[in-house]
Amino acid sequence: MEITGPWDRDRIDEFLGEARVPVRLGCRTPRDAPWIVSLWFSWDGAVNCATSASADLADFLAADDHVSFEVSTNDPPYKGVRGRGHAAVSPDADKELLRALLNRYLGGTDNPTADRLLRPEREEVKIRIEPERLHSWDYSGRMGSADD
Repeated sequence: MEITGPWDRDRIDEFLGEARVPVRLGCRTPRDAPWIVSLWFSWDGAVNCATSASADLADFLAADDHVSFEVSTNDPPYKGVRGRGHAAVSPDADKELLRALLNRYLGGTDNPTADRLLRPEREEVKIRIEPERLHSWDYSGRMGSADD
């Protein structure tokens, strides 16, 4: 894997492991139009997302698995990681990944969002993005810290 930017792999892993903002995922539609969507994710050396099996994104990735992605802070000083790779879509019949993401982003499954997403009739899929390239950036040096 190619890694560029100011951070080494350990710092990238740390940032992506701690980030609680959505990943912005870019792909192409079957008509070759650009598409972007924001999803909750986890990081284990790959980007792991969950979505409804009926989501357009699942169909788009079945047609073309090439993706780009970005995870970045929403407040100054801006920093983050962007990359590209290939996405694999597979069933998440027990909604194991979705439950983990609900815990990561909402602190548990005892909430209205979880109730809606975990309905038994809702089919879920996992999206696993194996990165080929990661690029980090960190504007802390030129923007100062949030406390300045």
